[in-house]
Amino acid sequence: MTTEMTMPRRGAGAGGLRLRTAIAAAFVLARLKPGRLRRVLAGCARGARPASYAETLEVWEAVVTTSRRCAGRYGCLPRSVAVALACRMSGVWPDWCAGVRAAPPFSPHAWVQAGGRTVGEQAEPADLRPLMVVTADGGDPGEHGDGDDGGGRGPRA
Repeated sequence: MTTEMTMPRRGAGAGGLRLRTAIAAAFVLARLKPGRLRRVLAGCARGARPASYAETLEVWEAVVTTSRRCAGRYGCLPRSVAVALACRMSGVWPDWCAGVRAAPPFSPHAWVQAGGRTVGEQAEPADLRPLMVVTADGGDPGEHGDGDDGGGRGPRA
C-alpha cells in the first residue's frame, strides 16, 4: 500500500500558513518537560471558548493531512498540540489530554477531546487515562502533578 492511499486527502483549507505555524510550534513545544508544556498550553487556552467536536475534527483532519509526522503512529504529542494551537487561532480550544492507554498496548499517549468525545482516535475513551488535561479556561481539572520532577520527559508517544 502506498503512502498516498493511507493519508487523508488534502482539503481546501489544509496547509495554510496558520496551520503550518501551529504544526511547527507544536514540534518545538513537544520537546518541553510535561509540566512546562501544560503551563504553556494553559496560557494559550485562557480566554478561548470550548471547541465543538465538528470544529476540532476539521482541524485534526487538516493537521494529519498537512504533516506526515503528525499523522504517524508516534506523532500523537505534536499532533495533539498542533490541533489545540490551530483551534486556538480560531478562538476555540479543545480539551488537550496527555496520559496513558489503559488497554494493551500500554503506552503514553496524547490526544484532544471535544464535546466529551475523543477526536480522531481509534481507542475508546474508556481505554485512555488522562494524567493532564488543559481545558478552554486554561485550567487543569484533573491535575495530578505537573511532571516537573526531572524524572523523565513525560507523555511522548
